[in-house]
Amino acid sequence: MSTALSSTGTAFDLLGPIAVQRSSEVLAARLQAQIFSGAWPTGSTLPAERELAASTGLGRGSVRQALRILEMRGLVQTRLGRYGGSVVTEPTDSLLAQHIGLFARGHSVSLQALVEARQALEPMVAALAARHRTEDDLLELKQIAVRLDQAAERDVPAFLAENVRWHAALARACHNDLLRAFAGSISDLMFEASRIENFASDSVRLLVTRAHRRILAAIEVQDADAARRRAERDIQAYAEELKAALCKRDASRRRSAAAAPKPARPRRLHAKA
Repeated sequence: MSTALSSTGTAFDLLGPIAVQRSSEVLAARLQAQIFSGAWPTGSTLPAERELAASTGLGRGSVRQALRILEMRGLVQTRLGRYGGSVVTEPTDSLLAQHIGLFARGHSVSLQALVEARQALEPMVAALAARHRTEDDLLELKQIAVRLDQAAERDVPAFLAENVRWHAALARACHNDLLRAFAGSISDLMFEASRIENFASDSVRLLVTRAHRRILAAIEVQDADAARRRAERDIQAYAEELKAALCKRDASRRRSAAAAPKPARPRRLHAKA
């Protein structure tokens, strides 16, 4: 008896926890697989909730939750009304940027790590842009460069916004969907970091506009090696300026904190004899 109990106990210990998927998650996974297989191409409308419920035997609540899961993944967009429904969509760059942004903030990703990621990505993006850019890509980069030069003279917020647009256009010109999406996400995070007070000084704006012009010249003549080298120098110089600005800001905050008057200690009240 004791041996049987012992073996039963050991077997029980080996079973471990059993994870049971919710019916909504199972349905979402099946619909997702069908979307990826092409059974439901982009722009097509999935069956209505009542049809999905009837064909799967699930309740309307489970079906509705499955569609919400797909919507959060960027695979469908729900339209309300008589002619509404769940329309199949492609995940957007902004959805990836949102997730990467949440990851970076949730993990307190350092500025150094952010700069290193951009240093790894953008030189390759610039090189591929030089190889694969179209005339339309080149025209867009030139137009943004003109607006960037104009904003650099008098409008810092517009300058920062145009700088982000330039990097986004550069990423599109590389014609690699993954690199475009990743590079765009990193640029958005760098834009947030660059909005610190007094960072975009005259010298920084001049540095950026000159660097972009050099990269653009290499892209125009389709010199991939020159585009890569110039992008590397651009990012390194930008990163050094950003670090210096952050150090200056932190030092200013420490001085302000040290100079702030300390709260007075409460006076002790002595009881009368």
